Amino acid sequence: MKNIQVGLLGIGTVGSGVFAVLQRNFDEIQRRAGRGIEITMVADLDTARAKQIVGDKVQVVNDARAIIANPEIDIVIELIGGYGIAKALVLEAIASGKHVVTANKALLAVHGSEIFQAAQAKGVMVMFEAAVAGGIPIIKSLREGLTANRIQWIAGIINGTTNFILSEMRDKGLDFSVVLKEAQRLGYAEADPTFDIEGVDAAHKATLMASIGFGIPVQFDKAHVEGITALTATDIKYAEQLGYRIKLLGISKRREAADKSVLGIELRVHPTLIPTKRLIANVEGAMNAVVVNGDAVGTTLYYGKGAGAEPTASAVIADLVDITRMQSATAAQRVPALAFQPGSMSAMPILPMSDVITSYYLRLRVADEAGVLAKVTGLIANAGISIDAVLQREADEVSGDGGNQTDLIILTHDTTEGTMNAALAQMQALPTVLAPIVRIRKEELA
Repeated sequence: MKNIQVGLLGIGTVGSGVFAVLQRNFDEIQRRAGRGIEITMVADLDTARAKQIVGDKVQVVNDARAIIANPEIDIVIELIGGYGIAKALVLEAIASGKHVVTANKALLAVHGSEIFQAAQAKGVMVMFEAAVAGGIPIIKSLREGLTANRIQWIAGIINGTTNFILSEMRDKGLDFSVVLKEAQRLGYAEADPTFDIEGVDAAHKATLMASIGFGIPVQFDKAHVEGITALTATDIKYAEQLGYRIKLLGISKRREAADKSVLGIELRVHPTLIPTKRLIANVEGAMNAVVVNGDAVGTTLYYGKGAGAEPTASAVIADLVDITRMQSATAAQRVPALAFQPGSMSAMPILPMSDVITSYYLRLRVADEAGVLAKVTGLIANAGISIDAVLQREADEVSGDGGNQTDLIILTHDTTEGTMNAALAQMQALPTVLAPIVRIRKEELA
């Protein structure tokens, strides 16, 4: 049987990994797919470099549209990235009747609804396992392995750069800016790390997982996004003393709104305290992990490399194999891109952040005077928020300010974000609160 012919758009780090793994494991992949899969065309602006990677047997062009126009190409792999030309090329490939494999989480998180609708109308597949958590097969697990379950919540460490930075801050007691420079030197962070450290990359991935987990449209614009730039070594140290670690988590939960008027979905990315005893709290360095809770299976954990040439290539090639297996099936017989049948997507809303229910870590720099703790805890109690624990550190432990300042660290039980915001405003207005209050959300993930 004739090999499946693949066109590759962009042969950077991941593209070269895909080419290498496909060649190295050709026989094994063929045994699984039922047909050989080969890259026969590559498009890259640096044609000389591309030819060095793929050799003389693969056609190299500098115009991606030449691949899309080639009737011999069955599948197009898009590894260009970004929202601009990548979107145009993906839609053109779909219009030409070609299946698409992409690792472009930004493109799908922002324009996924349009792309998936175009693919459905044309009867082709768009696969994107590599777009979330690199080599971890989390998309396939959510879309197929957990299909019997009503997913309750998903929480993931889905950005290796930020996890590396937080691990180094905890291990070495260094502040964010120092560790970021080291991460850039080691190649874990880009020269412009904004998408990573501000939580945008994680939010793209969390948006896709939420869509598959809960059967809702892709809605990146409604996600709450916070990064790690404001975190300090002080808070990481205090969290450790309280039995928690701080991770940047992408979180989505199915639950009722605070007033019980509607069933909706929380969709948020932010630094989060997690009990040290949880497995995900012990994921270190640039590794990724995702925890999924389903009503039938309970809690499951998926762990592995979230980036890199060959881990990501592993996910890209898994999509190529799936397309090869399902190519002869009708659209109705294929696994839907977002797990649920297109006509059965839910209209459950993304809940506003003020409706989110979670618990909190608060750190207040206060004057070391009698009655300060009572005033602060009184305001919290008056807001209807229950306190779980209070830790106080003397001034010489935190700032060396001669004993006239102290840190109050308070852990709360669950409350709504809106309630906490109102209480924080009252606490911040106290003359004995000497600096902006640090607030970090806390999840038990039980």
